[in-house]
Amino acid sequence: MDIKIRKATENDFPAIFGLITELAEYEKSPEKVSNSLELMYEQKDYFNCYVAETEEKEIIGMALYYFSYYTWVGKSLYLDDLYVKEAYRGNGLGTRLMDKMFEVAKAENCKRFRLQVLNWNQPAINLYEKSGFNVDKTWYNCDFEDL
Repeated sequence: MDIKIRKATENDFPAIFGLITELAEYEKSPEKVSNSLELMYEQKDYFNCYVAETEEKEIIGMALYYFSYYTWVGKSLYLDDLYVKEAYRGNGLGTRLMDKMFEVAKAENCKRFRLQVLNWNQPAINLYEKSGFNVDKTWYNCDFEDL
């Protein structure tokens, strides 16, 4: 199967939003998705995305990211979500998307590439460790939502 990794366009937003909702289901938190397709269009300047696309033009995976600044290291790439549809997992597609993210981080002169992973998501932890990430278990997430 020939899968193409390419930069997402606004035309891909409906498919990307579909992947976001699938990811929320996978992570057992569909009720936490307050984003919408309309909001994605409105806030399109705040995120970037690469998609994995089949020969039939079906989007089957994504890597959604943005750039941030960390006081200790400077400009960084933050991978917010990496997701591959279940039927396509186990074929190296996650690794290909990760490789693309490393390519982007290096091209943008980032000093850090950061992401989060749920402590029970062993397949993702394995992928990230295989990619060279240090999975640090000492920090807690602190979120304040609904501003």
